[in-house]
Parts: sequence; C-alpha cells; structure tokens
Amino acid sequence: MRKHVFAGTAALTMTLLAGSALADDKVYAGFPITVKGYAGDKTTSVAYSGQIGRQALHDSLKKLAGKGNGAANEELLAALNLYYSGKGEDREILAPASKGAFVIKQTTIGEISDTNLSGKTYGGTITGMPNNRTGEELVNFWIEKAAAAEGGADLVNGYDYPQLISKFIMGAVFYNQAVDGYLDENLSAEKKPNDQPYSDGAAYTGKEHSWDEAFGYFGAPAHALTLTPAQVYDIAKMKEEAFALADYNKDGVVDLKTEMVFGPAYYAAGADKSSAGKENATNYLHTIVQAFLDGRKLLVAANGEKLTDAQRTELRGYAAVISDNWEKVLAEAVFKYAGSVYKDLTKLKAVVESGGNEAEVLGDYVKHWGELKGFSLALQTGKDNLGETAVRLNRLIGFGPLLPNASQVVDIDSDGNYLRDQGPSFGEYMLHMLKVQKLMIDSFGIKAQDNNVMGDMADLSNALGGGSSAEND
Repeated sequence: MRKHVFAGTAALTMTLLAGSALADDKVYAGFPITVKGYAGDKTTSVAYSGQIGRQALHDSLKKLAGKGNGAANEELLAALNLYYSGKGEDREILAPASKGAFVIKQTTIGEISDTNLSGKTYGGTITGMPNNRTGEELVNFWIEKAAAAEGGADLVNGYDYPQLISKFIMGAVFYNQAVDGYLDENLSAEKKPNDQPYSDGAAYTGKEHSWDEAFGYFGAPAHALTLTPAQVYDIAKMKEEAFALADYNKDGVVDLKTEMVFGPAYYAAGADKSSAGKENATNYLHTIVQAFLDGRKLLVAANGEKLTDAQRTELRGYAAVISDNWEKVLAEAVFKYAGSVYKDLTKLKAVVESGGNEAEVLGDYVKHWGELKGFSLALQTGKDNLGETAVRLNRLIGFGPLLPNASQVVDIDSDGNYLRDQGPSFGEYMLHMLKVQKLMIDSFGIKAQDNNVMGDMADLSNALGGGSSAEND
C-alpha cells in the first residue's frame, strides 16, 4: 500500500488569536483581516469566489454537454467552449439553478466571478487515454465529441461525455489545483508569504487566500460541520426539505458562494452516508472541512506575521490530512463505479447471450463506465505520481468499455476517430472491474467500499480457468 498521512485533526492543535471572534466556531466564515495597514472597506479576509465560479461553470458545462442531437452542432460547440475556456459575466448558471422551493441566489457566473476552467486544468500528460494529451487538450477533445453526440453519449464507441468531462474536471481542476498548488507549493516560506497581502490592496495575506482558494475547490458549504453527511448530500441533490439546511443565514435563498454543495464535497458526503453506522464507517467530509477550519484559524493566530517553522509544519499537517482524505474520496468513487460497471456487464452479458435488446442496459453501462473512467483519470492528477498503481488502473479499465460486439477502443487516429479492436471476453472484463476494486483497497486503504462486488472474485476467476485474466495493454 502507498504510504499516507493519517494524522487526525484533533492532534493538530493551536491557539486562536485572543480577541478574534467568529460568527460560529464551526463555520468557515468571519475570519478577521490581519493584513498590516489594510485601508479598504472589507470586513473579513475570507475570499474564494473564483473557485465557486469554476464549480458553477463545471456544473453548467456538464448539463450543456448532454444537449447534442447526434449531428455536428457549431452553436452547441461554441456554447460549451464558452463555459470551459471563455469568459463573460452574463453566462447563465445552468446548474445549480433554482428548482421549486430550492431557490438559488445567483443566476449568472458574473455574480460570482468572471473566470474559466481551461486556464486551471492539469497541464500534465494523461496516459490513461490515447495520444498523450494534456488535461486541457483531453477536455477540449471530449467537448468536440459531446457537441456531435446524441444526448452527449456515443453508444457505438461507449462514451458518455458529460460524465467523462465532469468527473475528470473534478480531479484535473479542483483536486489538482488544491493539493498540488495551494496546499503544497503555496505553503512554502518563499511563496505567498503571510506578512504580505496576496496582491496590492487585498484584504487577505498570501497564505490566507491560498488556503481559502483550496477550500473553495473542495466545494463544501461554509457551515458543513453543522450538518450531517446525509444532510450535505441532500443539499447537493437540491431536495426541497434540504433548503432550510442550506440557507444558513435564513435570507430565503441559497448563496452559491457559501451555502451550496459541489462535486468533491458531495462525493465525500456520499461515501460517509453510505457507510454510516457500519464497521467501515468513514468521516471524509468532516475530517477535510475540520482540517481546513483548523488551518485557517492558525493563520488568523499568526496575525499577519511571517509563519514560524512550527506554524508552517502544523499547517502542512492540516494540508496532509486534507490531501490524503480527498485522494481517498476519489478512490472510493472509482471503487463504487467499478462495481456499477460490473453489475451492468452482468446484465449486458445476459442480454447479448439471449439475443435480447441491448439498448435496455447499454445506456446505464456507458454512463457508469464514463464515471469510472473520469474518476480514475482524476485520481492521477494529484501531487503524487501513482506509478504502478496508475499503470494497472489504466490497463484494467482500458481506453473504452468492452462493447456488446466484444470490441473495445484501442486508439484514436490523427483525425480524432476512434479505432476499435477485439477486446477481452465479458468474463475477463468483469474480472478487471473486481481487480480495480481490490486495487483501490490495496493502494489507498479505502473503507466505505460502496457497491462492493468483490465477493464474486473467486468464483469468476475459477470460471475463467483459475486465472489471471490478461490486463489491457
């Protein structure tokens, strides 16, 4: 198993600056201004609107990516590009948008921040898909495909583009920016010092703003510690009965900047909710948010001065708790959707063998595979090189799902066309999914293990001849 930091936030203690008062000790809000000589009109140093703007762009992009009609659509492609790489304050927030009694405060991106996603997308090579594209290049490739696909899905080759785009961005933008930038390089003594404003005239120090920006990428409401994971999950689902839980300041609307739940926090809450009350119960959501809160209190206590070595060590400890648990959340999602794909394959195999209607199960299968593939690629965009784990994960899942005719995408030509070849048998590919689940346990020590189907491994392996099904090259 890869080594991880398991230090609990309770072990990382600090003393809050005397006289600084927060509205609620469990809420990520109300932190005072510590910048020396600040002369502006701000009353708090908390700011992460750019990150919430990108959360709203992500949700809107995912929704828009499912609007294709099966033919080349330049208008839709332009709209998708506007939400991914463009700018414009008047871009409508397509999701999350008001639904019945669940009223959202903002209706345009400009009410949050005029920003984009492409400029913050992982710039490294994505080895889990053909042609060694960068993260931004891969998203752009998928956006072009989505614009020409019926409902955003290519059932011939096995791709659900809204899911692929969404789950990958959760890693390639949110996770990568947070754990490989704000909670890593920006915590050094040389970068974003705490005794200087983040930028001229800013109401926050370099370290304060870096920490806040990482929190914004996690996508938790500021009052997450006052809620159960199930309640946070229900807010993300925009259930009518969850509106009162989301509207923390009771102004009659849900403010996307501080009160809404977005992707990473939603999946953390989902894992905690699914395992609640069980021996394998997890606490990803509260552990991550508590570490963010404790780290921010440490920065308040520094009172606008340079961090001491002891303070920086303590802050890095909180960052390690966040990064380690966030990585596990992504690994839990890979595990979950590998289980879904396995179950779909069981149904698809039966339909193919009986000569039934493949369409009845193909849509769900392609959707779940897209979620699996997107999260598996997202997991590889953190600050650590996953090495052999990444190689095995990419080979087990492949470049595309095993299709009903037993073919599988093995490459993409220079014109962007998919090339398919003979894939493994249904049984072999099903065994791959079980091996993916085992890999997530062995490599990341995940506990919730939602959708666990590993109990079938021995029987399936024996049915295939006892063996070692060949992984995809």
